[in-house]
Amino acid sequence: MLVMLLMTLALVLAACNSNEGNGETEENSNEGNNVESDADGESSDSITVAIEQDFISLDPHDVGDTVSIFGTRSMYEGLVGFDKNMEIQPVLAEDYEVNENSTEFTFKLRENVTFHDGEPFNAEAVKANFERIMNEELRSNRNLQYLENIEILGDYEIKFTLSQPFSAMLNKFAMILMASPEAFSNNPDDFALNPVGTGAFKFQEWKQGDSMVVAKNEDYWGDLGTNVQQVTFRPVPENGSRVAMLQTGEADFIYPVPHNNVEELESDENIVIEETPSTIARYVSINTKKEPFDDVKVRQAMNHAVDQEAFLAVVKSGYGEPLSSTMSSKTQHYAEQELYEANIEKAKELMAEAGYEDGFSAEIWGNTASETNTGMQFVQQQLAQIGIDLEVRSMEEATLSDSIYTPETAEETDLQMWYVSWSPSSGDADGATRSLFHNEFSPPEGANTAYYDNQQVSDWIDEANQTGDVEEQKEIYAQIQETVYSEAPWIFLGSDTILSGYSSSLEGVYVLPDGSVSIRNANLK
Repeated sequence: MLVMLLMTLALVLAACNSNEGNGETEENSNEGNNVESDADGESSDSITVAIEQDFISLDPHDVGDTVSIFGTRSMYEGLVGFDKNMEIQPVLAEDYEVNENSTEFTFKLRENVTFHDGEPFNAEAVKANFERIMNEELRSNRNLQYLENIEILGDYEIKFTLSQPFSAMLNKFAMILMASPEAFSNNPDDFALNPVGTGAFKFQEWKQGDSMVVAKNEDYWGDLGTNVQQVTFRPVPENGSRVAMLQTGEADFIYPVPHNNVEELESDENIVIEETPSTIARYVSINTKKEPFDDVKVRQAMNHAVDQEAFLAVVKSGYGEPLSSTMSSKTQHYAEQELYEANIEKAKELMAEAGYEDGFSAEIWGNTASETNTGMQFVQQQLAQIGIDLEVRSMEEATLSDSIYTPETAEETDLQMWYVSWSPSSGDADGATRSLFHNEFSPPEGANTAYYDNQQVSDWIDEANQTGDVEEQKEIYAQIQETVYSEAPWIFLGSDTILSGYSSSLEGVYVLPDGSVSIRNANLK
């Protein structure tokens, strides 16, 4: 049965992919920011990065999706940041100190740094950024729940005091980017469309749905590790279009690379394919507050019906691993769980016990990316085996985000199931847990789109944040993962292997384990 299913799905997948390369898409026909060649045939000093989705916002304090996060990181910097391996490193702070119980964080700031608008970076600017986040309750506010006091110790020294220990706070500081107070104070309504940071690249223009362009910051405070003058990010949801752009030189870097095109691209000596182990968990979020999904047996049945190995084979061409917990195996404090066995009879038994032996109808939402549609069709076909008639609905990313995060309660939302992925951009176990499973972080407050509500789990999450004992944290997160996995607020699908592709003439552009694209050190050979 599994072999027949895989053959059928492979034919569907091949049919979908064969259509993607035919005809010129809107993305391909717009050549205004393409890499050009001079009279001698040498590459220009501009590059194009083709990505799967568009940015939703460029307000560094109010982004939640990975694409918008790395879009803002191309122009903004934090007091600390992440290296290629997601390890903390000083950035706008040249040094920092943390007290023993993680309640006091003191940063010594870099001098002679200016924002892109010429305004000075100093302790006053840092305080203004944090006050904006706290006063306006922007998305970054979630990382500051324990922040009690901000004290300026000098022009270039600042101290943060928390109301209680928070072991993940240093990683949260890496998520908070510094913007020019002049920009967000004097032009608050347009600030999200006109970013002003301190980064090696500065904002040039954003044509939503078409492109976002950044230019090299010649007044950058540090060593400019790039010889690239301009970078154009172009959203290209169609897999075949991104591949064609890389092959023709219209794009210098693409992410993600479609799995079924890897062999073809690797045969081109002018193209490099890079594999990166990731912290990306891919799943279907299930609204546990709506019938029939409020019954744990229904959710467990769905997990037994969806074969993770088949998912990886059909949707990921074997790139990735089963999602054996609530987080990727590459994430801090990961604890492996026993996978849901692919067992249709077991799934049918659970459906019958829940009173749904004849199945039911439901909707699954997702964005318009090629792979997302393939993944949703896979889930649709798998669940059909146990009588669940699933309607697939694809939406543009901004529309999808509004539909999910605008409703105030689980009762008000139309969301039933969402095909999605999550990666902790803060690089810690808290980032892979709190916003997804704590009962205070359901939309619009957070990303708990399953509306999962287990008070014991929420208490454990709080407890893990309040201890600095690493072994105790590990034990608590193991309890959390075991409980959530068994209660199945998600259909667990897989953990990605990141595939990116780039021209052999380009170096220094890469994808971090959380799925963020870094252009900081882009260089053309």
